[in-house]
Amino acid sequence: MFGATATAAVLGLLIPLSGCGSSEAGSGGDDTLRLVAAEYGDSSGNSSKAFWDKVTGDFTAANPGIKVEVQLLPWADIDREVSRMVRAGKAPDMALMGSYSDFAAQGKLYSAEELLSITAEANFLQPLAEAGSVGNTLYGLPFVASSRLLFYNQKLLADAGVIPKDSSAVWQPKSWSDLKAASKALKDKGVKTPFAIPLGPEEAHAEAMIWELGNGGGYADSSGNYSLASDQNIEALKWVKDNMVGLGLTGPVPPSQLNRADAFAAFLRGEVGMLNGYPSLSHEAKAKGITVGAVSMPVSDMLGAGETPPTVGVADWMMAFKQNGHRAEIGKFLDFVYSDKNLSDFAGRYHLLPSTVTASRTPAGGGLDKTDEQFLTALRGAQLYPVNDPSWVTVSDTIKRSIGRAVEPSGNPKAVLDDIAAKATEASKKKH
Repeated sequence: MFGATATAAVLGLLIPLSGCGSSEAGSGGDDTLRLVAAEYGDSSGNSSKAFWDKVTGDFTAANPGIKVEVQLLPWADIDREVSRMVRAGKAPDMALMGSYSDFAAQGKLYSAEELLSITAEANFLQPLAEAGSVGNTLYGLPFVASSRLLFYNQKLLADAGVIPKDSSAVWQPKSWSDLKAASKALKDKGVKTPFAIPLGPEEAHAEAMIWELGNGGGYADSSGNYSLASDQNIEALKWVKDNMVGLGLTGPVPPSQLNRADAFAAFLRGEVGMLNGYPSLSHEAKAKGITVGAVSMPVSDMLGAGETPPTVGVADWMMAFKQNGHRAEIGKFLDFVYSDKNLSDFAGRYHLLPSTVTASRTPAGGGLDKTDEQFLTALRGAQLYPVNDPSWVTVSDTIKRSIGRAVEPSGNPKAVLDDIAAKATEASKKKH
C-alpha cells in the first residue's frame, strides 16, 4: 500500500560509498547528512528528538562512514525556514515537512526513482503516490499519514436522546440533516458546543475541505486544477453558515476564531458533542474515559442521503535535496528510516498511520489497533490536498486565514471563495 519495504534495496545501496569519485555518490569519507524535520511532539516528554537520536545512532553504527545531524523545527516555522535555507544556497540533504512541490518545481529535489528501488517506489498507496508526484514523477515520499472521521461523544449523544443509552451499536448519520438534528438535541440538553467546526487559521483548510467534499466539491477538479469557488463549495459553506452557525449549534467561539487544538481540548473536557478528528484524538479521549464513536462524515442533503464522500487524507513528506550531492548516502539512510521497525515506532508515538503496508501489518510493526484500522481504511479512498501544485503553500495559507469568514453571520460564502480563488490564480501564475 505505502512505500519502501524493509527488504527493498534502494539505489544508494548499489553504489559504493568509496572509490566512486563522483559528487553524486559522495566522497566516501566521513560524510554528514543534514535532516531538517518537523517536531511532532508537544512537550519535551514526547519530542521527536528521542526517535531521531536513536535512529541516527543506530544508522551510523551500521554505517560508520555516514553521520546524520537532525534539526527539529516547529510546524509553524519549518516551511519558511527550509525555504530560506534553499534560497541562501544552504539546503539540507533532507527535509520532513508538510509540502514539497515548490522545491520540486525548482528542480531542487531528487526523484524517488533516483533514491529507491522500483519495488519500493511502486509500493506507495495510490492516493499518496499521486499527491507526492509532479507530473508522473514522485518527489514527495510519504512518511506518516492520517485521515479524518466524524467523532462523537457517546454519553452526550445518549443523554440527548440521539442514540439509545444501552446501545453499543454505532451511530452512522446519513446526511447533514442528521447532524443538524443531533446538534439541536445536544444544545437543548445544555451541551456547550454541540458541533465544533474549527475554521480558525490553524487548520481551516482541512475542516473546510471535509464539508466541501460532502457536497461533491473540493479544492481541485479531476484534472488537478483549482476549483475553489465551485457551486458545490459555495453551497456547502452556505449550509454550514445557515444551519449550524446561524442556529447557535457551533458553541461559544465563532468557527472563524476556533482553532483545531482548542476544539480538541474542549472535546477532551467533555464539552463537545461532535467534531472531525484524527487517530490521536481518539486515543487521548479513551485515556480520559470518554467513549468515542468514529464514523464516516455523511453527505449533504443536496446529494442525497446514504452516500459516502471521500475523507480528507493528510500526509507528511520526506524529500531529498540535490545540492550537496549525497544521493547514495541519502538513499541508504532513507532505506534505514523506512524499515518496518523504525517507521512503525515513529507512527506509534503519535498515533499516525505508517506509510508502508508492511509497517502496519507485520509483527515487526506491531500491527494497528481497531481504531487505527478504521482510519487506514478511510485513507485508502481519501482525497488529499493538492500538495503537488507548487502554489499550494501560498493557497493553503490564504484559505486558512480567510475561509472562516464565509460562515460568519455577515459572511458571504460566494464572495469569500471568489476572493480565495482569485488569489490562487495569481499565486499559480507566479509559481508555474
